[in-house]
Amino acid sequence: MLSPAVLALGATALSASGCVWYLPAAADLRAGADRPTSRRLAAAACLTAWATIALSAPLLLAAASWTTLGAVTAFGTGAALLLATLARACRGHEEHATRRAWAALRLRPPARRRSPWSRPTRAFLCWFLPGYAVAAGAVAVALVGVMAGR
Repeated sequence: MLSPAVLALGATALSASGCVWYLPAAADLRAGADRPTSRRLAAAACLTAWATIALSAPLLLAAASWTTLGAVTAFGTGAALLLATLARACRGHEEHATRRAWAALRLRPPARRRSPWSRPTRAFLCWFLPGYAVAAGAVAVALVGVMAGR
């Protein structure tokens, strides 16, 4: 069984390696009204997800109960998913408003940007999601083993 200190070290290392995602997200939030609302919501979702991971390290070191750790993780994940969903819906509304504005001017809209579900994103998700599922399963098996050992 892994000690909470080892798990906390892993959570800290994972949080540190996520800087390639959460630093640009923090810059988007700091830019304020210079960024579209959908982009700021997506940045908030990113920061919420990474903050949830970062918060698990001190909880593990403080020997918080598994129930507390699970509740904090579930709440943080739920909040991040809600923000991401709102960002996606807001982006759709923004694109619709842009198309309406261009139609009112009777001009052709500018070329659409690359879809967020482009090939590199799909390839990343095809590797990330199964790995994440296996890791979650391993944690579940470890927790069941801990609970059975008590």
